[in-house]
Amino acid sequence: MSKRYTVTSALPYANGPIHIGHLAGVYIPADIYVRYLRRKGKDVLFVGGSDEHGIPVTIRAKRENTTPQAIVDRYHDLIKNTFADLGISFDIYDRTSSQHHHKNAAEFFTHLYDKGVFQAEETEQYFDEEAGEFLADRYIVGECPNCGNANAYGDQCESCGSSLSPRELINPKSALSGNIPVLRKTKNWTLPLDQYEDFLRDWAVEGHKDDWKSNVLGQVKSWLDDGLKPRAMTRDLDWGVNVPLDEAAGKVLYVWFDAPIGYISATQKWAEENGKDWKPYWQDEETELIHFIGKDNIVFHCVIFPVMLKAHGDYILPKNVPANEFLNLENDKISTSRNHAVWAHEYVEEFPGKQDVLRYVLTSNMPENKDNNFTWKDFQTKNNSELVGILGNFLNRVMVLTNKYHDGVIPEGETTFEELKDLKEYPKRIGAYLEKFEFRNALSELMNLARLGNQFLQVQEPWKKIKTNPEEVPSIMRASLEISALLAQLAEPFMPQASAKMLRMLNLELKTWDELEESDSWVTTGQLLNKAELLFDKVEDDAIEFQLNKLNETKRQNKMTNPNAEPQKETCTFDDFQKIDLRVGTILEAKKVEKADKLLELKVDTGIDVRTIVSGIAESFTPEEVIGKKCTVLVNLAPRKIRGVESQGMLLFTDKTDGKLSFVNPEDDAANGAGIA
Repeated sequence: MSKRYTVTSALPYANGPIHIGHLAGVYIPADIYVRYLRRKGKDVLFVGGSDEHGIPVTIRAKRENTTPQAIVDRYHDLIKNTFADLGISFDIYDRTSSQHHHKNAAEFFTHLYDKGVFQAEETEQYFDEEAGEFLADRYIVGECPNCGNANAYGDQCESCGSSLSPRELINPKSALSGNIPVLRKTKNWTLPLDQYEDFLRDWAVEGHKDDWKSNVLGQVKSWLDDGLKPRAMTRDLDWGVNVPLDEAAGKVLYVWFDAPIGYISATQKWAEENGKDWKPYWQDEETELIHFIGKDNIVFHCVIFPVMLKAHGDYILPKNVPANEFLNLENDKISTSRNHAVWAHEYVEEFPGKQDVLRYVLTSNMPENKDNNFTWKDFQTKNNSELVGILGNFLNRVMVLTNKYHDGVIPEGETTFEELKDLKEYPKRIGAYLEKFEFRNALSELMNLARLGNQFLQVQEPWKKIKTNPEEVPSIMRASLEISALLAQLAEPFMPQASAKMLRMLNLELKTWDELEESDSWVTTGQLLNKAELLFDKVEDDAIEFQLNKLNETKRQNKMTNPNAEPQKETCTFDDFQKIDLRVGTILEAKKVEKADKLLELKVDTGIDVRTIVSGIAESFTPEEVIGKKCTVLVNLAPRKIRGVESQGMLLFTDKTDGKLSFVNPEDDAANGAGIA
């Protein structure tokens, strides 16, 4: 393995919270890998941060009538705290709106500019005449030319994953005003990607054909086969890193030029705060640079950023980019715009103490080579059957039996049982999978060890042998404790909280991975165990039903043509409906009800009779306004007294957007007493 590792995770847009798709795709695999490297004694730096200059930030700010800075301040803190709650162990979590990043990104651009890397280019770009501004890629929506998705963005189709340019969209329109944009000339600076095709083919496609994932290589090869084109690294926007050129007033760096430099900026900040030199982590050939990303970021980390690093000349190139595919939710694509997601911060609040359960389930379902699916029923099954029923059950049995037979002291005994002959191979097998970024297989090996422990106890039956062959029990329990200790140690990258709890129960310290691989024993004779703790508890049906109801309510709201409409009331039968008697009426008299600001006392000609009706409409109408009005009357409503006045029916109204009421009016020539069907 290498001398040093710089591990980055994709910078999430600080325009909303993170969801389980982000966790399974990027952050949990990155954290597992980093924890393993640390246990291997490696010099590893784990870098994360918020991408605060993306167009989604400005879109949200406009929608909420606030500033982009207010948006990123809110969500940066939420995202950072959520990662901490879920045990994502960044060495630094930075942000791209910081002054030190603005300075660093501008200097990087200037370095390339001074070397003559960029090409100044005057092009026609879409302009929104009503909004009075050029439209960045994400401010343009239209039909995807590849899959027909009607809501593709000007830089990417989120339905098929295709990278696009605004001019490729069919029937483009502005996301700001909804109008059809016009083309206007503007000057920007492009990165000539086409000049680096040979470099990318040699470095990525040929150089990493044996160690990169097929989905990553496939995307890179597809881009190269289609032919790269120069790509603008500046934008006509007012939110981002200002382009450090006198002739570029009103322009900022393209977010995908600025954002990956954020990894370097964060490293510099970490080094300054910890008295380190940042350069070896980015400029030493003995350092491995690993990018954890989702598949939608492959082009930026395997084409654009490597070209930037190569053009600069002082930086190492990525050693691996283990991009995952997408995670679906309940057999449907996760969508932030439709709110079809499991938000990580809500999970932490609604499942307190179960952070490791989510880490476990998402790792077992990790979309490593193809899109995968998360369901709440599967979450419940994996928790109850695997974590509680297998891992938790085994450790609990070992703790109970050791306390019962050996007063909680680790006994001396032989552990040369035939079924346990490969015990010391588990650290090696799990480590080998982790080094190949096969996290699901690594977790499966961990659970296989837990299954082995349960099977071992079932075969050996120490609860019977304590009566028939008590001399065998110490060896059985010693072997069971060895398995328990291995589980506690090996679980740490995947489930750090559960690992800490197991180690605490077994009275053990966390060992290095090499110590686990090289040792034949992981417990010490005579060591006193600590008090047993509940490792995992069951997830009940009502908790799952609550989550499914949340998703169903979101689906219902997404189908609503008016999101402000009140929810549908309880279903009534046709027979119930038949009882309703609605008639045309005319209001003859009206006056305010004493000491009741909202009530009017009305005399209404229903065609059947003239009756008194008390109605809460005084905040919407004066008495004078309603006299002579045609109205719809529910005439067979049971009478009831309101403020001492007997009301003999009800008038029908609708709510207006300003909070006032509006009459449900029959036709003017409708006769009083006419039925309304």
